[in-house]
Amino acid sequence: MTHPTEDRFHIMASTVPSLPMNLLDFAILLDVDGTIIDIAPTPDAVQAPASLRRTLARLLECTSGAVALVSGRPIDSIDRIFAPLRLPAIGGHGAEMRPSADEHVRQLSASLDDALRRRISAIAKADPAILVEDKGYAMAVHFRQAPQQEGAIKRELEAIRRDFPPGSIEVLPGKSVVEVKVAGFDKGTALRELMTHPNFAGRRPIFVGDDTTDETGFAAMPEFGGVPISVGREVPGVTKGFANPSDVRRWLQRLAAGGGLDGL
Repeated sequence: MTHPTEDRFHIMASTVPSLPMNLLDFAILLDVDGTIIDIAPTPDAVQAPASLRRTLARLLECTSGAVALVSGRPIDSIDRIFAPLRLPAIGGHGAEMRPSADEHVRQLSASLDDALRRRISAIAKADPAILVEDKGYAMAVHFRQAPQQEGAIKRELEAIRRDFPPGSIEVLPGKSVVEVKVAGFDKGTALRELMTHPNFAGRRPIFVGDDTTDETGFAAMPEFGGVPISVGREVPGVTKGFANPSDVRRWLQRLAAGGGLDGL
């Protein structure tokens, strides 16, 4: 039986493709996990299929460089997933940026405090199925393999947050994960910065994301006449969406083949 949310998102998806328009007027901005790639049991298990790499390479060419991956992962992790393809990217929820594929990564934030990192790492001792991922600018506590630990993990991270100066760190819930990062940056601030760079400036951005951490990016879109697109869930103020990553991949393939952007 199809879930009502999936029905709604399949209907919404039909408003997003497909009459010819000039891709040179647009910037294509894509979250990774849960948006263009299906979520895997562990972060290291994720790999981009060759067909997706070919699609993104073609879109990079069609847009003259205005395609970027926007992820909570560090950029070196993004590069591993999409190798040998290199794309413009925002990593660490906005902590680092590479505005074009041939540039060096720019650090936009300090790394997490070592004492904080140790306290978060200690959470994994409660259950061997809890995975703590150190991203440098953030730490992610994954409980996909230990869903019964969700409440305890969230309580412990909230207690840790209260032990640090107000406004110094943020706790971000996601899909079977909670992340802790330095405050003061997010995907929205990074996207605003990216849109000032030559490959992206003056274009209309389309940002596709699936999780709560993408909502700051959605919120930035109206400033550029842009289009937020949600994957798999309803978000207030976002009227376009896809049911799942496979729908997004098919849409990107149509764009790369000249299908256009009708309805945007």
